[in-house]
Amino acid sequence: MQIGAWRSMEENLIKKWESLTISNDFLFGKVMSHPGLCQKLLERIFPDMKIDHIEYPELQKAINIDYDAKGVRLDVYVKDGNNTVYNIEMQAIDTKELPKRSRYYQSMIDLQLMDKGADYQELNQCYVIFICQTDIFHKGRHKYTFENLCTEDTFTKLGDQTCKVFLNAGGTMDDISPNLKAVLDYVAGKMSDDPYVRELDAAVTEAKHNREWRREYMTLEMKYKEKYNEGMKAGLEQGLEQGVEQGLEQGISLTKKVFKLFRQGCTEEEIAEKSDISIEQVRNILE
Repeated sequence: MQIGAWRSMEENLIKKWESLTISNDFLFGKVMSHPGLCQKLLERIFPDMKIDHIEYPELQKAINIDYDAKGVRLDVYVKDGNNTVYNIEMQAIDTKELPKRSRYYQSMIDLQLMDKGADYQELNQCYVIFICQTDIFHKGRHKYTFENLCTEDTFTKLGDQTCKVFLNAGGTMDDISPNLKAVLDYVAGKMSDDPYVRELDAAVTEAKHNREWRREYMTLEMKYKEKYNEGMKAGLEQGLEQGVEQGLEQGISLTKKVFKLFRQGCTEEEIAEKSDISIEQVRNILE
């Protein structure tokens, strides 16, 4: 890459970094590296729970069970004093598969928690939380909480100690506390005088002055760009093999779609299903 092009790319990435908000998953993960801020967020999401402290947040925790399995990279992964596990994900775009992704994340977390030969009773209580910009269930709620219940008797819970929560910054109902509403409004880009929101905003500003985090973000973005360009080349080659202009257009369109889904956190299986191609084709584009 020529020096001029490199400098232009670097300047664009710096501008992009400076314009990030709490709704960006990378920046959200860095802000949540502060245990106090993370604990306060959980207390607003679960006001009836007593969380005495947060232990060692593991940001963007990578979970890989088998060498050939699809790994999971979590935005925020923490435990409280009762060994309850919380996975918090910031989701700016509705990828149409969040419910199934929450299922996958839950299963991967369980596999990570279980030592070989351990008893099932040792599995931690676990909450998988998605903070969304839009209402993926289209019911107007700010908060959707799911637990496993008996279909024939909805008062009977399965008792597997798993819970999935979807927060919606675009809710219209009066269904949550003002404290949580202020946080979701901030995610949607609306500032308030709420003390915690002020803390979050100050942490966002401080994070964006962190040169190490900026360099990490820019490096990741450049890697995504490289993968995108390589995928574009693979898509073009696929189109050329078809020998028609339509094939070229389809190859470019397919590559763009695959990388869009990849950056949104979709698994290879989900990308293949949504793109109507094989998992092997997905891997060829991404590699």
